[in-house]
Amino acid sequence: MIAVITIIIILASLVVGGLGFVNERQAKEKAKVQMALLANALADYKLDNGAYPATPDSPKGEGNSYILFKALYWDSNNDGKGAPVGNAQGDADQKVYLQSLDPANNKQGWTSGTASPTTKIYDPWGNEYRYRSSLDAAGKTNTNTQNPDYDLWTVGKDGKTNPKTPKDKANRDDLQAP
Repeated sequence: MIAVITIIIILASLVVGGLGFVNERQAKEKAKVQMALLANALADYKLDNGAYPATPDSPKGEGNSYILFKALYWDSNNDGKGAPVGNAQGDADQKVYLQSLDPANNKQGWTSGTASPTTKIYDPWGNEYRYRSSLDAAGKTNTNTQNPDYDLWTVGKDGKTNPKTPKDKANRDDLQAP
């Protein structure tokens, strides 16, 4: 009887451990897909506007996902009027670059609450996506940007990042946009 219970406990622990691995892999793949969608929407935005959405020069890019939400969904034409949310009326004169950011209808789970100019975009682990453009609002170069156009990444499951030092162990689970 003890041998059977021991075998059941060992098998149960293998299943639980395997599920954790599968869930983590699924979250990584979801983050990659979301960042690819954001990157495509940013490319469309640049084609229409001539530049990527500007950000302040932030070493870790924290707090800038609302800039993506505002540019790609909420107020792409900068007139202060919001996009249609769910079935509600909105500014019909603007372009929505990424419809799946609609908080009322998003199946990705990457926005929460109501749509506003300060709505943030979250990764599968509940951390805010990080975004940093190569130019700030005044057209000056952001010194912290590592890529020529923009940086887009997730800090991963641990919620930590240190982009200035790529080999820092805080970056082990960070994922960058393609």
